Amino acid sequence: MTSPVPLESGEGPRLAYVQAADENAIAENLVAFANTEGGIIVVGLQPDGRPARNGIAGADIDRVLKMADELYSPPVVIESWDRLQPNAVGAEPAVQANGNNGDTEETPPAPRDHSAYAITVPRSTELHALADGRVLIRSGKNNRPLGGQEILRLASAKNTGDFESEPVPGATIDDFSRKMIDEFLEKRAERSKRQYDGEIRRLLMEIGALNAEGKPTVCGLLLFSEHPQRWLPQSGVVFVKFAGTTPRAESGQAGYSRREELTGPLPRLVESTWNLIWGEMAISAVVKSLEREESFEYPQFAVREALVNAICHRDYRLRGRRIEVRMYADRLEVISPGGLPGFITVENIKEEHFSRNPRLVAGLFHWGYIEELGLGIDRMLEVMEQAGHSPPKFDARPYSFAVALHNERSKPKLPEWSRDTNHRQARALQYIRENGSITNREFRALIQNVSAETLRLDLADLVSKGMLNRVGAKKGTYYVLKD
Repeated sequence: MTSPVPLESGEGPRLAYVQAADENAIAENLVAFANTEGGIIVVGLQPDGRPARNGIAGADIDRVLKMADELYSPPVVIESWDRLQPNAVGAEPAVQANGNNGDTEETPPAPRDHSAYAITVPRSTELHALADGRVLIRSGKNNRPLGGQEILRLASAKNTGDFESEPVPGATIDDFSRKMIDEFLEKRAERSKRQYDGEIRRLLMEIGALNAEGKPTVCGLLLFSEHPQRWLPQSGVVFVKFAGTTPRAESGQAGYSRREELTGPLPRLVESTWNLIWGEMAISAVVKSLEREESFEYPQFAVREALVNAICHRDYRLRGRRIEVRMYADRLEVISPGGLPGFITVENIKEEHFSRNPRLVAGLFHWGYIEELGLGIDRMLEVMEQAGHSPPKFDARPYSFAVALHNERSKPKLPEWSRDTNHRQARALQYIRENGSITNREFRALIQNVSAETLRLDLADLVSKGMLNRVGAKKGTYYVLKD
């Protein structure tokens, strides 16, 4: 499997319940999962997740899988099929582990050799169709047939190969950081509620970080190398903050006030880019009786989702282009190299899910950067609306995909002491309210890893806005709140 599927969550993009050992129903789910992101088919459960009345025998599963194999082409690879343990699916199973049956009125006892079985289907690199010609994908809780153009787009996506699983010439397992691996194992244990006690090398192969020959893959280096840009220079992020609403100033010169190039493994890249955006994000501040009320320029979840999606789903085959984060006065743009994958379009991006890099998605899911697979766009739309912003704007082109978050919401009239400040300036104001004043040296101690000149300009900006008074000169300079 490319990513975990929590059985207790109920049917969804990667989990289907089939009540009986029906070869037609199983064949449809096998094709849908193989064509999309992979998943688990639980045979022997009713649609509400309760055990089927009669249960399923292991011999029935083996027989019906052979029958289903005649109903589609090419053959679908099945990773495994296993009997479910008791209580594995949030409802009392028909059969206990020791063979004793749960005796309830709704679910009568089943024979000792009957139970529910989980069939694990990995994502396939081939395009599968049923005998009647239908090409199915998994869409939410259902299987949906694709139309002609959608089939062509999906076939094209599968024909490009599986770049994230390709070995990287010259790289060895020694290029992986043990610190990054240990951190991954810790986060994975938190998410799955169990520790991994097997061989690390085997796990790295299972998640696609190493290939069958033990060579590091693109996915492995992006997740676990301290500096994957040595092999994949296109895997970094470029951050640019513009003073206005266009890349050019009125003079025609470049209008940016800050430009940073960020590198590192993908988990570090998410954090460093987020911290940079956070530091530059304007905060609407209202001070009332020394109490500060803050409203962020953009909802935090929407920003992180746009950033994580770009890092997860960009086309890493495209060299010479990095992810770009552009911060304008009226919007934040996250531009990802590579068009939308497979059958995904701007029109169906909310309902459908198909990843160009499923192993990277699984890795960052385990790391905790993806909250719930396939539902990020929904929540991004929701939090933007709740914050009073317009919905995100998506721009899909053949070789790029951009998400724009706009901050042009109608701003209410705020009382005095209401200003737009960045995160550093907000902390400076809070420090002054608590301590009476602030010096340049104290500001540098408060905000680290930012140049002294940037901090000096922050304080000068607060003076020009009428929020602070500058007192003294040279080394004796300090700042206080303006009456």
